[in-house]
Amino acid sequence: MMRPRRFPFPVCYAADLPRFLARTQCRSFASAVGLQAPRAASSTPLSPTIFFISNRLFDRSTCLDRLVPTSKLRASSTSTAPPVIDATQTPQSPSELPPHRRRQAQRKIDSAADPDSSSVLPDNASSILTTAAAAHPSNSLRRTLATLLSLSKPRLTMLVTLTAMASYALYPVPELLSASTTEIPSLSPLTLLFLTVGTFLCSSSANALNMLYETKTDAIMSRTRNRPLVRRLLSTRSAVLFAVLSGAAGVAALYFGVNPTVSFLGLSNIVLYAGIYTPLKAFSVTNTWVGGLVGGIPPLMGWAAAAGEVATRDGSWKELLFASDGSSIGGWLLAGLLFAWQFPHFMAVSWSIREDYKAAGLRMLACTNPARNARVALRYSVVFAPLCFALCAAGVTDWSFAATSLPINVWIVREAVRFWRHEGHAGSARGLFWASVWHLPGVMILALLHKKGMWARAWRSVFGVPDEDEDGVWEDDEEVDMVGMAHKAETAAR
Repeated sequence: MMRPRRFPFPVCYAADLPRFLARTQCRSFASAVGLQAPRAASSTPLSPTIFFISNRLFDRSTCLDRLVPTSKLRASSTSTAPPVIDATQTPQSPSELPPHRRRQAQRKIDSAADPDSSSVLPDNASSILTTAAAAHPSNSLRRTLATLLSLSKPRLTMLVTLTAMASYALYPVPELLSASTTEIPSLSPLTLLFLTVGTFLCSSSANALNMLYETKTDAIMSRTRNRPLVRRLLSTRSAVLFAVLSGAAGVAALYFGVNPTVSFLGLSNIVLYAGIYTPLKAFSVTNTWVGGLVGGIPPLMGWAAAAGEVATRDGSWKELLFASDGSSIGGWLLAGLLFAWQFPHFMAVSWSIREDYKAAGLRMLACTNPARNARVALRYSVVFAPLCFALCAAGVTDWSFAATSLPINVWIVREAVRFWRHEGHAGSARGLFWASVWHLPGVMILALLHKKGMWARAWRSVFGVPDEDEDGVWEDDEEVDMVGMAHKAETAAR
């Protein structure tokens, strides 16, 4: 009797496969484990085509498990069996996620619940600092410093300070006072230091007074209910003392370190913000325009500080702010830029938290007249390009600034048009808010990069290239001196 033929590897014919598996149980591997029982036959017979497509008639053999680790086995892409899910595995809790993933998850939840909610806004810096301060012991230095910094509204204060510094740096330096002529900086770094510290302290004082006045309304609004005075991390007496001391120190620093005109502007900003803008919020929508004036004063402070360094007469407020030669027009243009920027930014912010404003009884266009709120945002967005053009015409920046600032100006106008069409809905408030957030630093950085004559002076200082008329100027001066000396000698001889 002939022995059946052996195959070195299993065959793939449907007719011989059952008989082959019955005779050979993976003898070549000496496995003690046999094949598992075949699956129960389906009531519907498989056609040859379906068999070869499925490629699985019997359960997988375990004879290779000793040689191949189970963890490295790859599941067949043609398997029709559903994946096995471990019931013991649970999704990560929010506390186990990284901070940025946690914030993203919370924003998704908020957006799904209300697409037009205040979740489009970043976290309030004062609230973040208040939470951090509350985690420290009551008498610790860290808690006190974090609470006082929270009382100053650090993001707003930094924005105010940076706009004053940028305006100071943009002041056009006269050629006779340039560093290439005097061999020292014509604008004093010490003056810039006093300007920075004084502006920061004045803004901190104004914001602290604002929180003292709005404690009740802050407790109602979800975005401000975590502020230090609402949570009673600081007594009212301590907050008043901080506001008075920081305001007095800021005004004094500006008066003695810069000039009286800048000091008066800093004091005016405190009065406007804390004494007029804050109470007016409960009575009239014109509070937004007063707030725009507050935002436009810091660039004027920086410009007046630089003008005081190069003043040729008495250095009064008329010479610094209303110079007869037109040199002060650059400061007013920068102030107008900041004044106009307040509206698209604040209109988008106030629309996102309009329900909070309404609950607190504050008069904002976003809750009293949403259509006008969108129109005002669009109206002031279209003036950025003309203002940038005017800065070039006034000699503050080179003409290339008009071209490089055009894309970012077009961007904010585009978002303002969407905001006007949708009246804040369909994500238009979010788009305008972020466009305004990036617009201001973008325009300021571009203006600093395109400051009038900056690159020409840098080129001359690096490569030692003289000015076009430098030799002629010195020759004329020498000739005048020689004529004067000859005239004196002739007079003495007579």
